[in-house]
Amino acid sequence: MTIMKSETLPRSTDETLPVSLADIERAAARIRDHVTRTPLVHSAALSRHAGQPVHLKLETRQPIGAFKLRGATNAILSLDPAARERGLVTASTGNHGRAVAFAARALGIPATICMSSLVPANKVEAIRALGAEIRIVGVSQDDAQDEVERLVASHGLTPIPPFDHADVVAGQGTIGLEIVDDLPDLSTILIPLSGGGLAAGIAVAVKSLKPRVRIIGISMERGAAMHASIAAGRPVAVREEETLADSLGGGIGLSNRVTFPLCRDLLDESVLLTEAEIAMGIRHSAREEGETVEGAGAVGIAAILAGKVALSGTTALIISGGNIDPAVHRHIIAGGAA
Repeated sequence: MTIMKSETLPRSTDETLPVSLADIERAAARIRDHVTRTPLVHSAALSRHAGQPVHLKLETRQPIGAFKLRGATNAILSLDPAARERGLVTASTGNHGRAVAFAARALGIPATICMSSLVPANKVEAIRALGAEIRIVGVSQDDAQDEVERLVASHGLTPIPPFDHADVVAGQGTIGLEIVDDLPDLSTILIPLSGGGLAAGIAVAVKSLKPRVRIIGISMERGAAMHASIAAGRPVAVREEETLADSLGGGIGLSNRVTFPLCRDLLDESVLLTEAEIAMGIRHSAREEGETVEGAGAVGIAAILAGKVALSGTTALIISGGNIDPAVHRHIIAGGAA
């Protein structure tokens, strides 16, 4: 299923939106010394396949192997000292929890990360290694979020939401600033789409600077909450399922106030991929690009290879993370079934 819009919406630079270009520029200054300015590299293989120049934004180069460090760091640095001192808590499908744990350790702040049993073991252990307290609760991101809310109420911890938070979105939007700076002739961006923090932040930055750039969100067929919500015109609940793109799992929250309106208004298109198509993207990343990429990070590549997007002009793909379970990666690279 594909959701398309016929034209760029005029609200793209509207300062009444939950996050503005100025917010993202302030975030860039705030996190500059704490995150990596990641490379944007040309993909000869994908450019040949698409017949258009294709570039990869390698957020796999962040210290935690994923883009989430930007938003988490911006949100934590924006807190007042009292909020930090109470300790941090978040729900995560893995990468955001790792980002919060990493930033919290660097700043000397205790952190608790709540996750469901669907989070891959390698991601859980990476968070544990950073010294955060871990709580495995239930079988969905919603179950983990319930535990966050309980800890906020009972222990006074300070929540750092994984996506529906203006400071988190502004932090992720710094990727958009870097892409526009590195690729002045940009025409299209393909972005992994889950709770919408990444897509919303990049869309605000890019549409504010280059309103004609197409922004396309890419999700998996299994439990694509933002895609379903955009189609419905309001936040809706979906059943969370196991998927190779595990980082894209979870709901967007029925009371979503930040990422849903931004994604609804600023994304030009939203498409879904099968598990086999996602596996194809992972294989291509390893064999043709020399990059170890998790399922969520490979969806832009997969969308091109599967013919799910029509490209016209210079394109950038967000390679959002590389924290795939090594055994799963070996299985997929060897041609195993998704």
